[in-house]
Amino acid sequence: QVQLIESGGGLVQAGGSLRLSCAASGRISSTYAMGWFRQSPGKEREYVGAIIRTSGDTYYGDSVKGRFTISRDSAKNTMSLQMNNLTPEDTALYYCAASQSSLFYLANQYAFWGQGTQVTVSS
Repeated sequence: QVQLIESGGGLVQAGGSLRLSCAASGRISSTYAMGWFRQSPGKEREYVGAIIRTSGDTYYGDSVKGRFTISRDSAKNTMSLQMNNLTPEDTALYYCAASQSSLFYLANQYAFWGQGTQVTVSS
């Protein structure tokens, strides 16, 4: 089992920045990747990005590429999502998740999820 707790959400104006954090505990060594997803009302859960546990390589969804950056602190078992140049379309509930699969861009490949943290971007 892996436990995940997100923090750092809030309200920000368009063009602003926000940093989310995800604290992980449990059998982290069993995971292949940790990812960020988001979901807004009436929409499917969207892949934001992921970081591979062993290599530290990062990958991003097209809608956030160039604006969002994923990083990690392996010593503290934390992952962060730095979000810059935010737009109202980024408003969503953001989830941290852990996967044991190499198909890290698919939400159904993630077995462990946090509760989510709300990000609201005003225009």
